[in-house]
Amino acid sequence: MILWLASYPRSGNTFFRIVFHHLYGLPTYSIYADDDPVAQRIGPSLVGYRPKPADHRDMVKDASVHLIKTHKRRKTDGHAAICLVRDGRDAVVSQARLRASEISDSEIAFDDLLRDAITRPFVPAQPSSGSWGGHILSWLDHGRAPLAVVRYEDLIVAPRGTVERTISALLPELAPIADARIPSFAELHGRDPGCFRRGVEGSHRDEMSEELHELFWAQPENAEAMRRLGYAESRIRRAAF
Repeated sequence: MILWLASYPRSGNTFFRIVFHHLYGLPTYSIYADDDPVAQRIGPSLVGYRPKPADHRDMVKDASVHLIKTHKRRKTDGHAAICLVRDGRDAVVSQARLRASEISDSEIAFDDLLRDAITRPFVPAQPSSGSWGGHILSWLDHGRAPLAVVRYEDLIVAPRGTVERTISALLPELAPIADARIPSFAELHGRDPGCFRRGVEGSHRDEMSEELHELFWAQPENAEAMRRLGYAESRIRRAAF
C-alpha cells in the first residue's frame, strides 16, 4: 500500500520520515527517480531510505506500508496521505535559504531567490510544486481519500506524539516500537545545519522583507491556503511590528 507524505519543500518531510522510521522500523521512499539527494546527504540509514520499485503497481499491491515522500501536487489516485503544512512564509524563506547555500554565484541575492519561490508558477509537465498555496490547496481538496494534516509547528515541538497520532489515525494496526530512540532536531542540526537549519516557528519575521511579505500575500492561492490553515491572524500581528 502507498501512504503519501506530501509537503511543500522545507516543511518537515525529512524530519517526519526520520521519526517514522525510528518509531516503526519501516523504510521510507521518494516519488522521484533521483536516489533521494536529501537522504543521501544526511545518511540513507537515518531516514530509512529505500529506492522505490521500478513498477509503481508493486507498491500498490504489496500489503506493506510504503511511506513515500512527494513535493508534487495531489493527483486523484485514492491513496491515503499525510499533508505536512508549515506557515507558508517560513517555508518559502527556508527554501530560498537552502537554494542560496547551494549556489556559488554570489551575485544571486537571497531576496531574488525568495521572490522566485513566492511567485514560481506551476507547470504540470515539470516537478515544480508551483506556489506554496497552490500546492497546499491541491492536497486539502483531495476528495474522498483519507487525509491527515500535520503542522510543522507540532512536529518540531513533539515529534514522537505527533507522528504516533498521525499514523494511528490512518493505520491503527501499526504499533510503534516502545523503546524507540528518536534523534532530536538539535542533534540533526549538529549533523547537517544546512538541512536542519532553525526549526522554529515564525522564522520569516527576521528574514523576509516587508515588500516580499506583501508579495507573498498578494498571491491568491497563498492567501486562501493561509486562511484555511488558520495562519491568517499572524498577518495582522506582523503588520503591527
